[in-house]
Amino acid sequence: MDIFIGVVVGLIVLMILVVAHEFGHFVAARRNGVNVLEFGIGFPPRAIAWIKDTETGKWRRFKKSEWPKDKALKVVYSEAKKGYADKGKSLAQKGMVFSINWLPIGGFCQMDGESAADTREGTFSKASFWSKTKILFAGVTMNWLVAFLIFTVLAWTGMPEFLDGQFTVAGDTRVDAKNVEIITVAEESPAGKAGLLPGDRILAVDGQEFKYASEIIDYNETKAGQEVIYKIGRSGEPGCNCDADFETVVTLNPADAEYLLGVQMNSTQSLSYSTWSAPIVGAGLTLQLTGETFKGVGIMVGNLVSGVVRMFSPDASVRESGQAAISEVGDSVSGPVGIIGVLFPAFTTAGPTNLAFLAALISVSLACMNVLPIPALDGGRWLLIAIYKLRKKKLTKETEEKIVARAFVALLILLLVVTVLDIIRIAN
Repeated sequence: MDIFIGVVVGLIVLMILVVAHEFGHFVAARRNGVNVLEFGIGFPPRAIAWIKDTETGKWRRFKKSEWPKDKALKVVYSEAKKGYADKGKSLAQKGMVFSINWLPIGGFCQMDGESAADTREGTFSKASFWSKTKILFAGVTMNWLVAFLIFTVLAWTGMPEFLDGQFTVAGDTRVDAKNVEIITVAEESPAGKAGLLPGDRILAVDGQEFKYASEIIDYNETKAGQEVIYKIGRSGEPGCNCDADFETVVTLNPADAEYLLGVQMNSTQSLSYSTWSAPIVGAGLTLQLTGETFKGVGIMVGNLVSGVVRMFSPDASVRESGQAAISEVGDSVSGPVGIIGVLFPAFTTAGPTNLAFLAALISVSLACMNVLPIPALDGGRWLLIAIYKLRKKKLTKETEEKIVARAFVALLILLLVVTVLDIIRIAN
C-alpha cells in the first residue's frame, strides 16, 4: 500500500512540476505576442476541454462532438486563431483551448507556428530572437522558482539536512540536532562488551558530537585498536520516567578486523530553522543544488566517455576499469521508474517535509536538464536557433525536424536503457 500511495503521489508531483514548466512557456509566449493554441494538463486522449469564444472572449465547454478527428486539431486551431491581436502590450488572444487529459504524465503548451519556416504574425517562428530566448527559458525559470519557493517554506518550517555543507545563514539558523541511533549490536563485539544496546543513542564520542553515522565510522577508523569514550542516551521502559545518559569505554577492534565497533547505526534526521533569512536560504540552496546537479552531469558524462574509450583497450585491467566506470554511471542515474517506484514511496513514508524537499530537488533537476544543449530540449532548441542566426542562414522546417527527431530518438533510447536499469535495481 505504501508503494501504491508513493507512486500516485509521485505522478501527481511530477505532473505539477511539468505543468509549472509549461506554464512558464505559456506566460512568456503570451507576453511576447505568440499565439498559444492549447494549454493542456496531462497528455491525450483528452478528458475535457474548454475553448475561448472568438466573439465574446468567454470560455465555453468544448463538446466531444466538436473535437476534430485528426491529431493536428486543425479545426480547433483554426478556430482559436480568429480574433488574435499581436500588437502592443494588451494582447487580445480570444481563441485558445484549455484541456485536461487522461494520461497524468505532465502537460504541454502548444504554440502556433513552432516551425522555423512559419512566418505568420503571432507565430513562435515570427517572434524576435530575444522573445524566443525568453519563451524557451521561461520553463526552466519557473522550475527554479518553484524550487526556491519550496525551499523558502522549508527553511521556515524545518529544512531537512541532506547535504554535507548544506547552505544556511549562520546568524539565523537553529538546528534541531538529532542523534545517531544504534539499530543492532553484534554478539561479542566491542560495543556488546561495553554494554551498548539496540535503541541507544550516541550523544558523543570522546566528547565530540556527531550528526551522521558516517562521521562516527570515520572517527572510529582513526582510533582503531584504541579506547574511546562513548556518551550514550538510553530511554527507559514505556511509562517509566527513567531515561538516563551515561558514558562507557569501548575498546575498538584492530584496523584489520571484520569490524571496529560491531553495530549497525542509523542517522535520525536533523532539521534546521530560519526566520528572516528563509528566502536567502531558499535562493542559496537552489543555487547550490543547481551547481551540484551540473557537477554530477559532468562527472557522469566524463565517466561514460572514459569508460567507453577504455573498453576498447587491449589491456584487460583497463577494460575492467572501463566497465566499472560505465556501471557507476548506470548506478547514478534514475529514470521515471526509479523516481516514481522507489524514491517517492520512500520519501512519502518519511513524511511531507522530506517529500517537499524531493519535489524541489526534482524541480531543480528538470530545470538543469532542460538547459542542456540537446536539440529535443529547450536549451538545445535555443542553441539551434542561435547557431543559424549567427550564420545568417534560414533554418528550414525539414532541417529542424530532422535534427530534433534524431535527438528525440536518442533521448527515448537513453530513457529505455535507464528504465531497464531501474527495473533491474528494483528486482534485486
